[in-house]
Amino acid sequence: MKPLAALPAATAIRGVFCDIDDTLTSEGKLTAAAYGALERLHAAGKLVVPITGRPAGWCDHIARMWPVDAVVGENGAFYFCYDAARKKLVQRFLLDAATRAANRERMGAVRERILREVPGCALASDQHYRESDLAIDFCEDVARLPFAEVDRIVALMRAAGMSAKISSIHVNGWFGDYDKLGMTRMLMQERYGADLARDQAQYLFIGDSPNDAPMFSFFSNSVGVANVADFDERLGAAPAYICSRRSGAGFVELVQRLLGERG
Repeated sequence: MKPLAALPAATAIRGVFCDIDDTLTSEGKLTAAAYGALERLHAAGKLVVPITGRPAGWCDHIARMWPVDAVVGENGAFYFCYDAARKKLVQRFLLDAATRAANRERMGAVRERILREVPGCALASDQHYRESDLAIDFCEDVARLPFAEVDRIVALMRAAGMSAKISSIHVNGWFGDYDKLGMTRMLMQERYGADLARDQAQYLFIGDSPNDAPMFSFFSNSVGVANVADFDERLGAAPAYICSRRSGAGFVELVQRLLGERG
């Protein structure tokens, strides 16, 4: 990973895709500095899209009220964007409502097995607001589990036929073959007419954890906040550049770089 200072000319970047937990947030909080940086980025005319594992309930709020253009949630299950002209929230799910409901029923047995066989983990507190995935908490509201236990959660999900990804706080599992990158590409094609296979160098992604690996490997301008190094070989794919600061402070550092602000 190269230092952020090696990032090519910022003027070529048309938009920024960003993870939320431990990328925008710091120790579970969205600081004024990070939110202000997000707002300045949007005000400067850059397309801004959070790409998160957080649930549909959170993403409804984010799409409506944050200074962003859209949001991809539940690790690629959907995108939401607010159409100001129509005064309407646009919701685009990959799977239809009946399939999502059936998948949630299937997840029940997986959830109970994980909670029974991995002591110390818990159902994520935001699970009730999810449409498409199962989120198991390994450090947000519980004492941090060893990586071996996190790997056990992943193994149990995959044994049940689920896709599974590790974030900085949860293991997320779902039925279906999709990820953050696939839905980001769909959003850009459907809403903005952009072919990311052709235009990816005009966009940047910043994240911090293994569930960001598809984005890190796809974007030549991929950035990790400093805490991405905490996952080391577990990342699967590393970002091209790394900030000197952790979490939200690292996001601020990136925005300063992109907008030519003095740190």
